[in-house]
Amino acid sequence: MAIERRYPRFLPTTGKVDDRFFAEAINNLLNKRMDAVGEVTLAASVTTTVVTDNRVTKNSVIVLSPTTANAAGALATTWIADYDTHEFTVTHANNAQTDRTFRYIILS
Repeated sequence: MAIERRYPRFLPTTGKVDDRFFAEAINNLLNKRMDAVGEVTLAASVTTTVVTDNRVTKNSVIVLSPTTANAAGALATTWIADYDTHEFTVTHANNAQTDRTFRYIILS
């Protein structure tokens, strides 16, 4: 029985690598588990939320998907305003809602 891992495993860039590392990485890709997703809740009473994620680069594309009713309502006024290494900035409407939660996928 295979054990599903809930944390990312990265291939080492130096040193000896055993076959299991390669097998897990390839099997995860074949099973559509790219480990390129995250979750963000927009900050209340401000117009930007900074998300830190070490998988983000300046050339990444972030796709947001709302997971709550208030997030779905905010989608039209929410966009990714800035990308940097290991972070991106979400610009959004300023309101007091604390449950505007989105899942995101990082494409590079």
